[in-house]
Amino acid sequence: MKKTLSAAERNALIETLKKRFEENTHRHKGIKWAGVEAKLRNAPGKLTSLFTMESTGGEPDVTAFDKKTGEFVFVDCSPESPNGRRSVCFDAAALASRKEHKPAHSALSMAAEMGITILDEAEYRKLQSFGPLDTKTSSWIATPADIRERGGALFGDWRYGHVFIYHNGAESYYAARGFRGSLRV
Repeated sequence: MKKTLSAAERNALIETLKKRFEENTHRHKGIKWAGVEAKLRNAPGKLTSLFTMESTGGEPDVTAFDKKTGEFVFVDCSPESPNGRRSVCFDAAALASRKEHKPAHSALSMAAEMGITILDEAEYRKLQSFGPLDTKTSSWIATPADIRERGGALFGDWRYGHVFIYHNGAESYYAARGFRGSLRV
């Protein structure tokens, strides 16, 4: 992940985020861009994470405002699982368990490096309420410990007009499965 952004990169990213924000008002009713931009301009580390979300195909956008913490919540809103984050197994333990044909990375490790959090089931379902996503792909989601301890992991997608949450071996990886993340600013 890039450590710092140039002024030109920061400004270009903020313009991209502003345009997406204005084109998708259904995702953040009642939230004004001026407040979002002010937070972004005072959070260079968060901008770097958003830059990485954007550069890996996530198309991050504001989906909520947490009144308790005063934070805006950005989530990957790309139509399909971000292209730059696919073909990854679930976590570092799953990656280490593969003896051959290892993927290049794991979803949880990649998310941590990016400074974002992988979506959980409730967040994934909320994201899907804005319109169908992952109609041709799927996305790993946070997995309860008891499932992970048994070697499994969860992922979701949209098929047949519904959100589906499935399970798979955590060490599996597919060209059409990545992960979506969130970032609080």
